[in-house]
Amino acid sequence: MLKKFKQHIHQNFPFLENEKLLIAISGGIDSVVLAHLCYQLKLDFSLCHCNFKLRGEESDDDETFVKKLANNLKTTVFTTSFETEKYAEKEKVSIQVAARDLRYRWFYELIEEHQFDYVLTAHNTNDNLETFIINLTRGTGLEGFTGIPPINNKSVRPLLNFSRDDITMFAIKNEITWREDRSNASIKYVRNKVRHKILPILKEINPHLLESFQKTLENLNESKTIIDEAIKNISEDILIYENDCIKIDLQKLKKLDNKKAYLYQVLNQYGFTEWNDLVDLIDAQPGKQVFSKTHRLLKDRKYLILTTINEDLVAKKPFIINQGTTKITQPLSISFEPTSNDYSKESNEILVDNDLLKYPLFVRKWSYGDYICPVGMTGSKKLSQLFKDKKLSLIDKENIWLLTDADDKIIWVVGLRQDRRFSIQESTKNRLKIAVPL
Repeated sequence: MLKKFKQHIHQNFPFLENEKLLIAISGGIDSVVLAHLCYQLKLDFSLCHCNFKLRGEESDDDETFVKKLANNLKTTVFTTSFETEKYAEKEKVSIQVAARDLRYRWFYELIEEHQFDYVLTAHNTNDNLETFIINLTRGTGLEGFTGIPPINNKSVRPLLNFSRDDITMFAIKNEITWREDRSNASIKYVRNKVRHKILPILKEINPHLLESFQKTLENLNESKTIIDEAIKNISEDILIYENDCIKIDLQKLKKLDNKKAYLYQVLNQYGFTEWNDLVDLIDAQPGKQVFSKTHRLLKDRKYLILTTINEDLVAKKPFIINQGTTKITQPLSISFEPTSNDYSKESNEILVDNDLLKYPLFVRKWSYGDYICPVGMTGSKKLSQLFKDKKLSLIDKENIWLLTDADDKIIWVVGLRQDRRFSIQESTKNRLKIAVPL
C-alpha cells in the first residue's frame, strides 16, 4: 500500500510534498495509518486531535494514545476538547453534526494560527460509499452522489481511493497499533446501520462492490461536469447580480424545458429544501416568499430575488436622533449641517426649516398606511402608491428608510422624496441640510 500511496500522492496531490500539513487523527485505524504513511514519505506534518468528551475515560485514553503516537513519529501534536453534547443541544443539531462543525472550525483556526497549508483527513472508499447510501435515503441531487470531494478548500482526503480492508491489511502487516472506538459497533447511528447492516448484504450481491462504486463515482462526476457547464451557461443568461441580491429573470426561466431542475442547480447551495414551493413561486403572486435558514427567495413582478436573511436590516425600534446631532452611522449614515443655501439639486440631500422640526427625530422603516405630502404637489400620497409610481421592487421597498419628527410626520423618504411641510421658505433663517452619502 505504501508504494501505491506514494504514487497516488505524486500523481494526484503533488502539492502536498512540499507543504506544511496538519493530520486530523482520532486514534482509529484510518487516521493512524494515514499518519504512518505520511511519515514514511517524509512529509512535513503535525497531528491534531479532538476530544469530544462523549465516551468518558475512553476519550481521554484516545488523547493519550495520540500524544504517544506523535512522540513516536517525532512530530508535534495539537489537542483540544469540546462539550459536544451541550453544543449539539444549543444548536439543535445531532451529535455527529456538532462534532463535525466543532472539529473543522478548530482545524481552520489551527491552519490560520500556525500557517499550515492543508489539513488531511482519513476518509476512505468505504466512508464514501456509506455517505452515498445515506444521501440516497435522505433524498439529494447529483452533488450528493458524486462522493466526498478529495479536495475541499484546505481539506484534503488522500485515502479516498483506498478501502478499509487495504488500510487494515497495511496496519497488520506493519504492526501498527490503533484505538478501537466501541461506538462504531453501535447501530444507533445511521452511518453504523449502513456499515453493519446494509453494506454486508450489498457485498453478498456484488463482492466487487467497492470497485463498482468507484467506477460509478467516476461516471457521475463526468456527468456532473457536463451539467455544471450547462448550468454556467444558463446562469449567465438568467441571473442578474445586483448589490447584495441575485435576480432570476422569470421570463427567461419560463422558457426552459425543466425549470425545476435548473432552479435546483442554481439554488441548492443556499439551503432550500422545499423545492416544490420554489417552483410554485414562478407563477405565484408578487410578494410570496420561501425561506431557508440563511436565505430568502422572493417573487417580484419580473424576477425571483434571492437575498440573505439579515436580522440587522429589520428595524424593530425607531432610531432616535436628538437635537444638535451632527451625524449618525446606524442604522444608516445621515449628516445634519446648518446651511445658508436656498435649494439643493442633489438627490442625496434635502434642505429643511429646522424651526419646524419637532425633536427628537426618528429613523425607521416604512409601513403600510404611511403617507407623505410631497414637495411640488398638493395633498398627500400614500407611500405604497409612491413606490408603485416609482416602480420599486419589493426588495427596493424593504430597503427604504424614513426620517420622521417626534409626531411621526415624515420629513424625508430618504433618497427618494421630501415632505413639503418642512421645506424652507425665503424667510427661513434656521436652515438645515440633511444628507446621506452618495
